[in-house]
Amino acid sequence: MKLSIVIPVYNVEKYVSECLDSCLEQNVDITDYEIIIVNDGSTDNSREICEHMRQQDSRIVIYDQQNSGVVTARNYGVSKATGTYLC
Repeated sequence: MKLSIVIPVYNVEKYVSECLDSCLEQNVDITDYEIIIVNDGSTDNSREICEHMRQQDSRIVIYDQQNSGVVTARNYGVSKATGTYLC
C-alpha cells in the first residue's frame, strides 16, 4: 500500500519548506509514500524551493501548470497519484 500526498502550491515561498519538511519527517518507510507538488503558476520562489527539495528526496514529484486555482491544481495532482490512499 502506498500513500500519495498532493500539495497545491501557489506563492507560498515562506511556508512550503516547512510543509515539505513535515511530510518528509513522518515515520513512514521511504517506499510507502509520494509527495506530489502541483505548482499552480507561482510567481515567487516557491517552484525553486520545491525543486531544491525534490533534488534531495526522490519521493517528491513536481508538476507545473498555469494558474488555474487550488481545486484544479489539487485535481491534477490526484490524477497523477499512484497510491492506494490519498491525502
